[in-house]
Formats: sequence, structure tokens, C-alpha cells
Amino acid sequence: MRVLVTGHDGYIGTILTPLLQRAGHDAVGLDSFLFGGCVFGNDAVPVTTIRKDIRDVQLEDLQGLDAVIHLAGISNDPLGDLNPQCTYDINHKASVRLAELAKGAGVTRFLFSSSCSTYGAGGMNDILTEEAPFRPLTPYGESKMLVERDLSKMADERFSPTYLRNATAYGVSPRLRGDLVVNNLTGFAYTTGRAFLKSDGTPWRPVVHIEDISRAFIACLHAPREVVHNQAFNVGRDEDNYQIRQIADMVQQVVPKSRVDYAEGAGPDKRCYRVNFGKIRRMVPEYRPKWTVGEGIVELYEAFKANRLTLEDLEGSRYLRIKHIRELMAADRMDDSLRWKNSGPVAPTAKKATAVR
Repeated sequence: MRVLVTGHDGYIGTILTPLLQRAGHDAVGLDSFLFGGCVFGNDAVPVTTIRKDIRDVQLEDLQGLDAVIHLAGISNDPLGDLNPQCTYDINHKASVRLAELAKGAGVTRFLFSSSCSTYGAGGMNDILTEEAPFRPLTPYGESKMLVERDLSKMADERFSPTYLRNATAYGVSPRLRGDLVVNNLTGFAYTTGRAFLKSDGTPWRPVVHIEDISRAFIACLHAPREVVHNQAFNVGRDEDNYQIRQIADMVQQVVPKSRVDYAEGAGPDKRCYRVNFGKIRRMVPEYRPKWTVGEGIVELYEAFKANRLTLEDLEGSRYLRIKHIRELMAADRMDDSLRWKNSGPVAPTAKKATAVR
């Protein structure tokens, strides 16, 4: 299949795209390269690329495709809160417009990267299935909910959307993020000797490795249309619902001479939910997640050692999305709507992609 991956140069996209190629698909990337210079370890593999903001996609960009995997968007709550209207413009309006254009171009399968953040405040005792009500707490979570709502209205015999509600991601990537809980706790433990908790550690959060997120997209792409048509799937493993303090304890066991530490006056995080992942396991048998959180912490620790990660790196603009955006704005390279100014994006290091538009 010829598959467009939007956001292919991002945290998940740089892992998913080569897996998609290895599965025998003809992958095309589309990205504005917002984080093109934020390289960790080896850079992403070459792929035919459309260098474009998701808001500027045209019908011609989607001609000849069999499927779209839509990852691109504002990627987390702090960044979403920076400019809420911009978050809705990119994550909601541009996503729906992309789906409309895809349908008009004859693309039959559209896989949307949604999030368990749509559940928001699920409570301490509930274990949420895909039928649970949405209770998003942030513009990021609400934008994902709105896209699912609007794409479901477009579903018909010609256009088949699927919604993958990913748990909180973790794992090593060429576009590493230091603002995700497992990555962050492991990074702090390695660079400072402290697995540092900014909350009291009691909230529940499901987590999933980015390779397993990628495998879920590929498995749904391979699944019969009637199985995944207009369906939502929680992506992760039932065993990987953890309280944040449990993750910190696991980090302490992996990182030598580290300890768990709490911020002064730390209280509970309002985002608290546990999720059931049985539906994707039943309906999409190709999906078989391979990573445990313990293995992911070891992977991160070894990668941090190999690349000599420092606290300055971890807390700097290369691995924290909100700091990178603020830095680009301060340098007058990006405007308030997160559009490049005349200087344009930094060319991705060591990438030999073909910019077709």
C-alpha cells in the first residue's frame, strides 16, 4: 500500500515510518519539520517527503494514496495550552480538513492518532473501555475528541476512519521527548540520581512504548476494513496501567544509585485514569505489543548512557517541545500560530529525504 504518514519526522513518526517500510509498504512522509534539528542518537531513515504544514495540504498531495496515518499535530498539554486556539486550528480543524481532502482524493483508509487523554479524569477505581465518556481536561485532549466526532460523520462505504487512542508514550526515538513521564523520570534519575516526581505520585496513567504504538497502526492498516471501520481502539497493555510513583520505583531499580524524590508540596495530578486494552487484542489479533515498562526503562537508561545525556540536555529545548517552540518564537523564526517565518525549518541532520513539494 502507498501510505502517507503525517508527522513522520516526529517522536512516533520516526519509529513508525521505517517499521511501515519494513512491512512492505510504500511510505510517504508529510511534515513541517518543527523539530527537525532536535536529534537524539541516530537520525531518522530517508523517506520521500512532502515538506508542508498540515494546514496547507492540498488535494494533489493526497492523490494516488491508499491510506493516511495521521500523527501530525500539537503533541502535548503544555504546548496545547500555549495557544489553545492554535491547538484547535491544527489538531481539530486541520485534521478534519485533511480527512475531507483524503476522501475527495479517493483514499479509503484513514488512521487517526487519538489519545487516552480524551478520558481526562477517569477516577481512581474505574477501568475505562472505548465506551467510557470523554472527560478531557485540556485543549489537547478536547481537540482529539472533536476529531473523532467529526470523522465518524464522514465514515461510509468509500471512507473508513479508525481512531487509535494511545496511552502515554515512552521509549527511545531520533526525536526524543523529555516531557513524557517514563522518559522524564529515567532521564532525571540518570542525570541527577533522583527520579523526580512533580506530583504526589498517586494518579494512575496507562503507558505504552512507541514501537508498540507503531505496531498498532500497522496492525489496524492490515486488518479487514469491516473490523476496524469507524472503530476506536485503546492502544497499550492492561498490565501497563501504573501509578506514577510505581513507575518511579521501577526507574530506581534500573538506574544505579538513584532514589525517588518528590517536589516540595507536591499534590495529586487531576489527570488520573486506568484503561482497558482488551478490544484491540480481540479484534486485531496481529497487534501483539512487545515492550514492558521495565524493558523500556532499561532501553532509555542505556541510550542516555551511550549518548552522554546531561541535565542541561534533558531540560533544554532539544527534548522539551514547549521550550523549543518558545526558543523559535524568541528568535523570530516562528509566529504565534506556529508557522515558520522566512527563515523556515532547520534542515534535518543527515537526512537524505526527497522533498517532493
